[in-house]
Amino acid sequence: MAGLRLLVGLGNPGAEYLRTRHNAGFWFIDALAARMEARFGLESKLHAETAKAVCAGRSLWLLKPATFMNHSGRAVAAALRYWKIAPEECLIAHDDLDLPPGVARLKFDGGHGGQNGLRDIIAVLGHGRFHRLRLGIGHPGHKDRVTPWVLGRPSANDEAAMLEAVARSLEVLPLAIAGDFNEAMKRLHTAMVSRER
Repeated sequence: MAGLRLLVGLGNPGAEYLRTRHNAGFWFIDALAARMEARFGLESKLHAETAKAVCAGRSLWLLKPATFMNHSGRAVAAALRYWKIAPEECLIAHDDLDLPPGVARLKFDGGHGGQNGLRDIIAVLGHGRFHRLRLGIGHPGHKDRVTPWVLGRPSANDEAAMLEAVARSLEVLPLAIAGDFNEAMKRLHTAMVSRER
């Protein structure tokens, strides 16, 4: 399978959303940019902040949509078109209600699982054939409480667990970038299992 050329973090722009659960994808992409000393700049034609980086010997684009979460598809589609990147060469990092804080999972293809950013990307692209990094944020227990939950800040313990999941995801990322997704998944998911015991 081809490696990765575009890494996208999903979140809402603006300081008030910075540390919210819904911005877990931004946490990941910001941590990656910091590690690679890549600087984001606003690219208005792509409706996003972008940065260029090199990892595992490959040159990569990092992208943070500057639209709100539920319009993420506009930025992703524009970037894929502009840089002539296939959706299969794209990884989208996003928050996931179905996983507890501290858990991260890699997957390819599938539905949106109620995540509004993914829902919009799939609607705009017409399919879900891209890689995802699912970063667990836990579930408030009732669907009526989901909106304030995702837009709220995690507890100190949950935040620490989420940041740990981001750090573990960064460790396996070079494998995914090189196209060795099975090994990346195995290492990431095994690290999770040992932590959950």
